[in-house]
Amino acid sequence: MRQKVNLNAYFERIGFAGSIAPSLATLEQLHALHPAAIAFENLNPLLGLPVRLDLGSLQAKLLTERRGGYCYEHNLLLKAMLEELEFSVRGLAARVLWNNPGNVDGPAHHMLLAVDISSTTYIADVGFGGLTLTGPLRLKADAEQSTPHGRFRLTGGDPVWRLEAWLGEDWAPLYAFDLSEKTEADYEVSNSFLSTDPTSPFRNQLRVALAPAGKRLALKDNQFTSYGEDGQAERRELTSVAEMREVLTTSFGIALPTDAALDAKFGEILLAAGIAPPLPDVAPEGTAD
Repeated sequence: MRQKVNLNAYFERIGFAGSIAPSLATLEQLHALHPAAIAFENLNPLLGLPVRLDLGSLQAKLLTERRGGYCYEHNLLLKAMLEELEFSVRGLAARVLWNNPGNVDGPAHHMLLAVDISSTTYIADVGFGGLTLTGPLRLKADAEQSTPHGRFRLTGGDPVWRLEAWLGEDWAPLYAFDLSEKTEADYEVSNSFLSTDPTSPFRNQLRVALAPAGKRLALKDNQFTSYGEDGQAERRELTSVAEMREVLTTSFGIALPTDAALDAKFGEILLAAGIAPPLPDVAPEGTAD
């Protein structure tokens, strides 16, 4: 039985109050609001907790519990919402090239969407972390396209496409994909690797991102960065568990899980960065408690 889609909860979570017609204007508004409100984050894999991709679990985590997630969680949730609004949408898979340009024949561990509107195909992706799209891109080769958070272009095609971002001085490759449709069973295999394999970066590093209007926010382990519209970066090193909690809840809007291992994991991250935990208070010798 098909799981029920909670559009009202989704609209409330992202602050959407526009037309629900399956139009480009609706897609553009949803695509901008989603990554501005729901953070990219990998707390579950980091803590050894499961990442469940069924719609009920996605809605509970990202909508009710006000958590975030990574690409499969974000884009499967968006796909369900678009389908409920009667968009024609397909799930695709991509090989990540960002920080790994030689991965042209590697595993396709990223998810994105193809949305067809009035005989035109658009690429939608609200789950690529620090450089996630904040607007859909028309599937057209070598055309620079503007989004609320920068310029992108698609190159290639027939059959492999490549998404690139303009980073101030040159185009940087983000990922490569083709248009073959993937199923949730396909995503489960990759999701299992990313969330459980000891070699997965999501098991070993804290990665968080959000794209509110006018800026991008990123947290990698204890390094917090805010990028302005001009591309200038303000960096801040977080030096305590309390500071990490505060940034995650206030800046990224994440309702942190109550797992008892969370603070211990934050402590491990700080220790790996060379920041020792504070020493406990010790009464001076010869004094009473």
